[in-house]
Amino acid sequence: MKTDKEKKISISPHIEDTYAYMKKRIGLEKSYDLGYREVVILNRRLQLYYVTGLCDTSVIQEILKVIIEINDNESESNQIGEIIENRLIHQQVTHVNTMDEAVDEVLSGLIAVFIDGKDYAQIIDVRNYPGRTPEEPDTEKVIRGSRDGYTENIVENTALTRRRLRDESLRNEMLKVGERSKTDVCVTYIEDVANPNLVKYLKNLIEKIEVDGISMSDKSLEEFLMVKKWNIYPLVRYTERPDVATSHLLEGHVIIFVDTSPSAIIVPTTFFHHLQHAEEYRQVPTIGTCIRFIRFLAVLAALFLLPTWLLFAVEPSLLPDKLSFIGPNDEGNVPITVQIIIAAVGIEFLRMAAIHTPTPLSTAMGLIAAVLIGEIAIEVGLFSPEVILYIATSAIGNYVTPSYELSVANKVVTILLVVAVGLFGLPGYMIGITLYILFIIQIRSLRTPYMWPLLPFNLKAMTHIIFRMPVPYTKHRPSIVHPRNNYRRP
Repeated sequence: MKTDKEKKISISPHIEDTYAYMKKRIGLEKSYDLGYREVVILNRRLQLYYVTGLCDTSVIQEILKVIIEINDNESESNQIGEIIENRLIHQQVTHVNTMDEAVDEVLSGLIAVFIDGKDYAQIIDVRNYPGRTPEEPDTEKVIRGSRDGYTENIVENTALTRRRLRDESLRNEMLKVGERSKTDVCVTYIEDVANPNLVKYLKNLIEKIEVDGISMSDKSLEEFLMVKKWNIYPLVRYTERPDVATSHLLEGHVIIFVDTSPSAIIVPTTFFHHLQHAEEYRQVPTIGTCIRFIRFLAVLAALFLLPTWLLFAVEPSLLPDKLSFIGPNDEGNVPITVQIIIAAVGIEFLRMAAIHTPTPLSTAMGLIAAVLIGEIAIEVGLFSPEVILYIATSAIGNYVTPSYELSVANKVVTILLVVAVGLFGLPGYMIGITLYILFIIQIRSLRTPYMWPLLPFNLKAMTHIIFRMPVPYTKHRPSIVHPRNNYRRP
């Protein structure tokens, strides 16, 4: 049984019914931001509905001016619908036949024009969403390269992508999610490149979402798309850079934009996609490869440095004589495992404090943490100096990781491995790493193996992962996305 809100109500030719419906449905005269104007054109009543703040006011004024001038230039009232449509000075004018469609369009920032005696409404797209101008994302900065980035405006985001990819096969399909929020979601892909089954699968998943609203925009949408809700590793990649999104479109990926979010969702993705950064492609291939090697080393250090050092600290007999200096000279008053956990949690305290601290005060906070807390903690015997060294190195490795979501997941894995080593020593280390490897290789992102091209192994693709290949040598698209057109040359 459908509720009144779910029933499709046709537009009545009696304009009084339209006003009464709008008053009851969207709170006309109660909500100050709902705009309404009624004029008489050729002895017919005409009503305009819009949302103040989501429409361009100057365009509304110009439309009203042109419509009112019809009284001075026309006399045939039987053709009023066609006359008004021809006078609407805008490039996008469409018809809707139900009140539900009209309400959705008005609340999305468009103008609905109702004419007495007509059973349809004319919709004019004059949206002008408030928002900031495109600027370089803080999390994806480059030394050289473009400084524009996605904003919270979905129309601007698709335009930034279209500017870089002027292909007639580029498709931007708009969907709506949320019974109440009616959030715009755009599925972007290259029609003759992207796998049609992937596009269809994503659209079906989005259309089946039943929720009142996705207030957290892209993250809420991701949780509906992904099967494994509690998986700590990121199954999609986020980017705020149009050049990164365009590069993935050319590879055969699908991009999902969510209105009010400055991040684009890239699907499908693997573990190695989260280790890529635009800076590698803004340098010559040799330098880009060196940067990539250093990043891989930093990620490995973030994951395994702490549990490995702890293993040698608690079982020094495993070390060869030349490396016997590894391990704390003075363990302090607190067990080393507990020291590592406390220090790791302390760094998270600092990270969260930095987020909530105004920028002018964040530098002072860092000095207080480093000089006062760190030095005094060592002097009183809470931490040993070597614990601070390896904790700091691991933290830097996490900051080097381009994907924030991946760095957070790696922190969790590191702490679990530290606990395993602290409790069980060498067996805990071996079992912990084995379970981690088994866990990560069984992950699937939209039916895509997470560790591809390492598992299943693909030598050619793995070469492109390890080395930053020159662009003229990248003639084929990655096979993991199953592109319709595998060759990257016209």
